[in-house]
Amino acid sequence: MLDVSEITLAAPAWRRRSRAKGPLACLLILPLVLALAACGGSSSSFSIPTTGTPDQRADAVLAKMTQDEKLAMVQGGVTTNLEWGYTIPLGAAGWVPGIPRLSIPALYLADGSVGVGNAVGPATALPSSIASAASWDLNEATKYGTVIGTELADYGINVNLGGNTNLIGREPRDGRTFETKGEDPILAGKITAAHLTAIQAQHVIADIKHFAFNDQETGRTTANVIIDERSGRESDLLAFEIGVKDSNVQSVMCSYNLTNGQYDCENKYLLNEVLKTDWAFPGFVMSDWWATQSTVNAAVNGLDQEQPNQQYFSTLGQAITSGQVPQSRLDNMVHRILRSMFAVGIFDNPQNIQPILGYPPNTQLIPAAADAAVAQEIEEQGAVLLQNAGNQLPLSAANLQSIAIIGSHADSYVLSGGGSAQVQPIGGAMTGPQPCPPCWATVTWDPSSPLIAIQAKAPNAKVHFADGSDSTAAATLAASSQVAIVFVSQWASEGMDEPSLSLTDLTSATPINQDALVEAVAAANPHTIVVVENGGPILMPWLNQVSAVLEAWYPGQSGGPAIADLLFGVTDPSGKLPITFPASEAQLPRPAIPQPPDGVTPFDVNYTEGYNVGYKWYDVNGFTPLFSFGYGLSYTTFSITNAALVNNLSSTTNPNFQVTFNLANTGGVAGAEVAQVYLGMPASLNEPPKRLVGWQKVLLQPGASQAVTIEVDQNDSSHPMSYWDTDTSSWLVAPGTYTVYLGNSEAAASLTKVGTITVGQ
Repeated sequence: MLDVSEITLAAPAWRRRSRAKGPLACLLILPLVLALAACGGSSSSFSIPTTGTPDQRADAVLAKMTQDEKLAMVQGGVTTNLEWGYTIPLGAAGWVPGIPRLSIPALYLADGSVGVGNAVGPATALPSSIASAASWDLNEATKYGTVIGTELADYGINVNLGGNTNLIGREPRDGRTFETKGEDPILAGKITAAHLTAIQAQHVIADIKHFAFNDQETGRTTANVIIDERSGRESDLLAFEIGVKDSNVQSVMCSYNLTNGQYDCENKYLLNEVLKTDWAFPGFVMSDWWATQSTVNAAVNGLDQEQPNQQYFSTLGQAITSGQVPQSRLDNMVHRILRSMFAVGIFDNPQNIQPILGYPPNTQLIPAAADAAVAQEIEEQGAVLLQNAGNQLPLSAANLQSIAIIGSHADSYVLSGGGSAQVQPIGGAMTGPQPCPPCWATVTWDPSSPLIAIQAKAPNAKVHFADGSDSTAAATLAASSQVAIVFVSQWASEGMDEPSLSLTDLTSATPINQDALVEAVAAANPHTIVVVENGGPILMPWLNQVSAVLEAWYPGQSGGPAIADLLFGVTDPSGKLPITFPASEAQLPRPAIPQPPDGVTPFDVNYTEGYNVGYKWYDVNGFTPLFSFGYGLSYTTFSITNAALVNNLSSTTNPNFQVTFNLANTGGVAGAEVAQVYLGMPASLNEPPKRLVGWQKVLLQPGASQAVTIEVDQNDSSHPMSYWDTDTSSWLVAPGTYTVYLGNSEAAASLTKVGTITVGQ
């Protein structure tokens, strides 16, 4: 019998503009027994309803289902044994077999935080999600999600497992920081919503995760987060609320950890009260892989689908028969899954799956060249110029005769983040060691050469490479070169947290002291530039010794050309930090990561910082970070003039205030500025000094100016002027004076007071 692990299904490269009806293509390549379970469609006399709302159509199908069919839909499918103990068709992370009798398609689930993951692919390796957030650009975020959604669909996957929305500003050493969108709930929520909306536009169910407070990997299955109601609502939960409401996302993944003593996948407050009641979420909640802890509690308290296989929900039928779980609850679980499939068009846009025998599949089945160009654009928009002493950058090819490229495999590769988000990049990857014995991730490098791209920008310069393993040799090369570019990297992965915020080399069998490497090179050459490939904040003890620093994040498979374009000024760096870089780990809410006593006993992680996450924590405590939230340099200069405040809060239909101003490019090159609006809350609320409430990214040619209006809508899902009132369990606007600030970062020195708004006084 043909092994399904050797089959990948894919749609045409022209992005599925037309799809064949029925399961014929699927049946062509799957073993008969498996195909009958996996493929949608049949010769059944039952016809899927084509009119009505997703809820009405779901109810019509639900009415025809048997009890066994309903039970099968709320648990992952199980087949034969492989690495994880089961085999999933299409290389996916999970699947739910279809029901041919009722023409219900199978669900194929695959990770997709930074591109198509798991054994699906090869696919476009995008820059890390935090780079998308660093662009502060919802249009770029839409392009990001579109690449993921179309490539998932082209490979036959109809459920995405991306959408990591945890506020990693609580724990910037978290191994999954690169998958997130930073520390601010409004920025993170809006960027996530743009990703998810674009994914679902491709008839793929999007997913937002990990709900909720999954902010560290250390002891992630037993960490018990202690947080009060108001703090939760105004921080992590606000990011999720925005992501859920703004995108109409159809799936939420509950997380491994506990919140206030209850596992999140059976947490009544999170799932039933907040998500399904307060936010009126109509879709379904799936568990993270093996995160389910019970049958009855999980079902009654809001879990709709157990993944990846039949464990606790295999006894759900018995629990219903015994009266422990109402039949109506099972019907609701199935209804939510079906209505999600209708809502994104899975029934109405069946996949024209093409058989591909062998692995890897033909990359012509995805728009690889076009998506690689998008990946480069996103990296160029999201990279952040942190330092540029003496205008070292941009480099001038006409004036360069020699360049030293040092470290981090920059002759051939760029680093990627590890774990379930790992993408199999087009062109093949280089893999390194598995640095932590308990972890299942392996260091992976995307095939993109900064050295080759830099050489192309300076064809007359001699470009030499040193791998950085010998600081003395690297310094000697730097001393003989006009410019030295040192690439440093910090690998991060699901399943582990960073040992510290100091540069730690986990990518080679013989670790390199990268801080010492930078210092040695900088001592040898005053024109030293550092390019950082990492997932989140790092410490920079050498900062005052180097001329320039470019934060490249994990730059994706087009990272080499993107970095070269930024260094040579082909593109102006316009990214802004979505997360604060601390000056030391002593500034963090928890200088040391809480450790579990063992692998089974829950242990408390007390969020004493409450809603003061990220820059709000630094402001409240009077800390001066290394780099502030919202910070980023450019090769040009901007001026903001004629700032004014327009108060429309008295409007009954659209209460808002507007900040109007003129933004001018006063420098010599084209560039983009991110104008940011912050709001200071009334002192009576004991809120942090200010919160981000709006922004706009504007591209201007040299000498050009533009009138800009940033509107802050009080009816928005972000509740910009509100606080969470625990007495009424609602968002309220407190009486008092609100101060409006405008600038280009969160740092007080970069902000101008525009005016004040008085409410109820």
